[in-house]
Amino acid sequence: MIAPDAIAAAESGLLELRGLVKRFGGVTAVNALDMTVRSGDIHALIGPNGSGKTTTLNVISALYRSDGGSIRFDGAELSGRPSHVIAKLGIARTFQNIRLFGDLSVLENVMIGRHVRTRVGFIGALNPVGATAREERETRERALELLHFVGLGDVAAASGRSLPYGDQRRVEIARALASEPRLLLLDEPAAGMNPAETDTLVTLLRRIRDNGTTLLLIEHDMNLVMSISDRITVLNFGQHIAEGPPAEVARNADVITAYLGGTLDAA
Repeated sequence: MIAPDAIAAAESGLLELRGLVKRFGGVTAVNALDMTVRSGDIHALIGPNGSGKTTTLNVISALYRSDGGSIRFDGAELSGRPSHVIAKLGIARTFQNIRLFGDLSVLENVMIGRHVRTRVGFIGALNPVGATAREERETRERALELLHFVGLGDVAAASGRSLPYGDQRRVEIARALASEPRLLLLDEPAAGMNPAETDTLVTLLRRIRDNGTTLLLIEHDMNLVMSISDRITVLNFGQHIAEGPPAEVARNADVITAYLGGTLDAA
């Protein structure tokens, strides 16, 4: 028998947004947003340009402070906590624009993502012996494992800027995974990819989910969204207009109107 607490946790979700608000001056970018991301799902957040999707991810990851509402992760309130604390709690992310360190190796880029799980201080880093040296070795080994996981183990020594665009995206994902997240936020991971790179990405995202990491992604490639998502939330002008399985969302009249500017019959 499944315990009542476990049932309640599954129903409430790993991440819960309730009445989330974010304003920029007189513009309300996110307006009283409710959203539930269930543990183990690939959850897509979609909507027309300017609908508040990236702002929502920025508030969850504490790049922006919310102006109202609640953000709960596994029952813990995140509002007001700094980004490094949120990362320690188990939330990692990637960005629309690639943010690799071009002069560092691919391996070193991924090792940086492990920093939130290491204990070495400044003095220890200057003199890496004993436990510090062991932690450095373990960090390197884990980063290499992640590069093999994303299919880039053979380019670990290459510089970050030398890789093709699609491979750089996968390095960013490996770096995010190095922090051992329970929830991975992905902002347009397929942007700029060709069809072959997108297919590789879809396979990778499914493997990440199958390994126990919940995904919340923003994506404009609707073929990708419909094929990979367990649930979809749709925003328009910062407001929640639909949430549910892909087939249900695809038939929603408000969603069709938001994307096509017409009616369900016209669509």
